[in-house]
Amino acid sequence: MISAALFDLDGTLLETEELKALSYARAATELRPDAVREADVLAAYTNLVGLSREEVADALMRDFRLEAAARERMEELGEEEPWRAFVRLRLDVYEGLLEEPDLLLGQRYPHNIDLLHELRREGYPTALATMSYRYQVRRVLSVLSLEDAFDVVVTRDDVRRGKPDPEMDLLAAEKLSVPSEEFLVIEDSPARVEAALAAGMAVVAVATALTRRGLRESGVLAPRWVVEDPRRLPEVVEKRIEAAGGRRSVV
Repeated sequence: MISAALFDLDGTLLETEELKALSYARAATELRPDAVREADVLAAYTNLVGLSREEVADALMRDFRLEAAARERMEELGEEEPWRAFVRLRLDVYEGLLEEPDLLLGQRYPHNIDLLHELRREGYPTALATMSYRYQVRRVLSVLSLEDAFDVVVTRDDVRRGKPDPEMDLLAAEKLSVPSEEFLVIEDSPARVEAALAAGMAVVAVATALTRRGLRESGVLAPRWVVEDPRRLPEVVEKRIEAAGGRRSVV
C-alpha cells in the first residue's frame, strides 16, 4: 500500500541540474580556459547526475585534467583539497544563478509539481529528499512557493552518505513515521532511483534531457515506470500505486 510520497528536488520539481551542470562547466573553463570547452563538460555531466559533489568534482577533474589548476587556487579560495577548490568555484557560479527568480521559475516541471499538490490535497504526507544543501533548498522552495508543501525536508546536510545510498530516503521515512515500503518516490536519475529502491520504496522516474539516456542504459528501473512524456505522469503513477497494493486512506 502507498501512504506517503517522497520527491526529489533537482531535476524533478525543477531543472536545477542544468544549472548545476553549467556551474561545473564554467568553473572548469575558468581553471583551464585554453584547454576546456564548456560544451564538453556539459556533455560529461550527463553521466554524473545524482552523485555527490566530491564524486562529480573528482570525475570532472580527472576527465579534464583540472587538478593542477585547482591546486594552484586552493590558498586563494581557502580550501585544502583540489576538488574542494573546484567546487568552491562552481558554487560561486551556481549561487549567482539561484539569485535569479525568473530563471528558476522558467526551470519548473509543472506536471511534477501538479502531482505534488494533488497528493497533498488527497491528504498524503509528503517528504523532500535532495542532494542539495539546506540554504539552497530554502531559496528554491521560496521562489517556487513550495515552502509549505512538505511535511519533512531532508537535505545533504542531514546525512553522512548521499544518494545512491538509501540513508537520505530512510531518514525521510523515519521522520514521517511511515514504513519505507509504503512510499511512492518521484525521481529523475539512476543514482537517485537506486537510493529509493535500496530503501524498499516504489519509484516512478521522470526522465529529463540530462537523465534520459542514463535511465535507459542503466536498466535500474523497469521501462514501464519511466516517464518520458510528462503528460503521462498521472497515468504511470496510478499504475505504480496499484502495483504496490493501492492507496491507503489517509484523509
